[in-house]
Amino acid sequence: MPRARNGAVEIEYQTFGNDPSGAVLLVNGLGSQMTRWPEAFCERLAARGFQVIRMDNRDTGLSTWLEGQSYLLADMSHDAMAVLDAAGVRRAHIAGVSMGGMIVQRIAIDHPDRVLSLTSIMSAPSPATLKSTPEAMAVLNVAPPDPKADWDAYLAHGMANARTIGSPSYPWTDAEIRERVETEYQRGFNPPGVARQRQAIGADGDRIPELGKLSVPTVVLHGEDDPLVQPIGGQATAAAIPGAELRMIPGMGHDLPPGLHDIFIDAICAAASRAKAKA
Repeated sequence: MPRARNGAVEIEYQTFGNDPSGAVLLVNGLGSQMTRWPEAFCERLAARGFQVIRMDNRDTGLSTWLEGQSYLLADMSHDAMAVLDAAGVRRAHIAGVSMGGMIVQRIAIDHPDRVLSLTSIMSAPSPATLKSTPEAMAVLNVAPPDPKADWDAYLAHGMANARTIGSPSYPWTDAEIRERVETEYQRGFNPPGVARQRQAIGADGDRIPELGKLSVPTVVLHGEDDPLVQPIGGQATAAAIPGAELRMIPGMGHDLPPGLHDIFIDAICAAASRAKAKA
């Protein structure tokens, strides 16, 4: 797969479709790899007439791991711009989930000339609106078992975490979750990178004042049953961005199961349609 370079950082990315004039950049969440945007999802979105780009954030998957280094969400937004440059894309529709939603908010603030539309999904605009249930917070705070010492315990831990934050009305099968945990471990297991990404989130602080200055067609998508980033996060994001459309989805948690693919795609396409109408 191709790689983009931002200074010493290399970002792994992949494209679907071939029309850079209608590009969609997909940005993922904390510690999760670009494969969380499944190929089937990307292909279905590309079939709507877009060039779809997914990427591994720094410290994730096959992108550069920054051992012993700290960075900011702004640095991660620069990584995304390097991906667009490498893909030959001047302006794109941007969509991000969870931490990825925070990154695309930062992109819209810092690089407005590169953004056609914004879709912020299961995310939040500030630390004060980033609320979790105790059970969901444990998913972030309880370290996984050492997979080299006890693979079965590691696998069970990953599957339990997926169930804890997942969408109650759109559940994965056990086989699907098991395959995801196994595949992600094999592709790139980097717990220290998750800690560095969490520090970047904390350091970015409150984006609400800056979001209030945006003039970009925006759709905010959030699950009514999200335990990791509770609904206040989406509600506050939509309230902060002038003219944003808020879509609250019953039975949706903090994941992207196949049963929600159409809902996610419709939200991204709605933001893109608003951009075309504005143009």
